[in-house]
Amino acid sequence: MDSQPSCVVVTGFGPFRQHLVNSSWEAVKELSKLGLGNDTVVQLRTLELPVDYREAKRRVTGIWEDHQPQLVVHVGMDTCAKAIILEQSGKNQGYRDTDIRGFRPEGGVCLPGGPDTLESGVCMKAVCKHVAVEDVEVLFSRDAGRYVCDYTYYLSLHHGKGCAALIHVPPLSRGLPASLLGRALQVIIQEMLEEVGKPECKAR
Repeated sequence: MDSQPSCVVVTGFGPFRQHLVNSSWEAVKELSKLGLGNDTVVQLRTLELPVDYREAKRRVTGIWEDHQPQLVVHVGMDTCAKAIILEQSGKNQGYRDTDIRGFRPEGGVCLPGGPDTLESGVCMKAVCKHVAVEDVEVLFSRDAGRYVCDYTYYLSLHHGKGCAALIHVPPLSRGLPASLLGRALQVIIQEMLEEVGKPECKAR
């Protein structure tokens, strides 16, 4: 029996386009300082991903092979959002926007031959219902857009058999500093771990 404690891997993304500071990685860095709370035995590991389809694909594969995590939570920035958004599903097709290297997946497809949609084993509606984060709204979504965030999410859902999540955070602002987003991630991921442990979620 493997007696190693289980781990949660949380990723954020680096700069892209005109966004020299990506709120997703800033929030994950704050979470890294906070940890997941004293009452959890799960180890937290954090990683910055580039906004690069090919490199994100390589690193996601490595996360699942090397760490065998209980859950992987990808955090991305939604430049238009004013709230934190929990994404239920990842999509396989429609990736037409180029990444920071000017690359786009051939045919706009994430995983050739894969299903159109993969659903997270985490019940995002339930997480949404149960979390309360001061000063920031938490919303539920079934469409994560078609960029490197959603591409990464789909791959992670594939490798992790549904044990992955995607959280979109808004850009940093005076009302939504990295410290607040980091605290929000802690609360949300704690709730996600609760949901992952429920039989009805495992059976999704």
